[in-house]
Amino acid sequence: MTIYSNVKQCFVSIKGIEAQLSNFALNSQDEQAQQTFHKAMLIVGEVKNDLQKRITELEVQEPQYKPS
Repeated sequence: MTIYSNVKQCFVSIKGIEAQLSNFALNSQDEQAQQTFHKAMLIVGEVKNDLQKRITELEVQEPQYKPS
């Protein structure tokens, strides 16, 4: 598996984690739990954004990875 594939796979996983944390925050009855899930979602969102930037960099550096 290439670095690009690994980063892309990690990005997809992080998107799922972000969505699940959002779901937990929305469905939690405990306000402190809601806040904790929301904060975690924001941190994971930052990681997701960094991975998206890295994917873009890889696509520029390695044109064969650029989506058609």
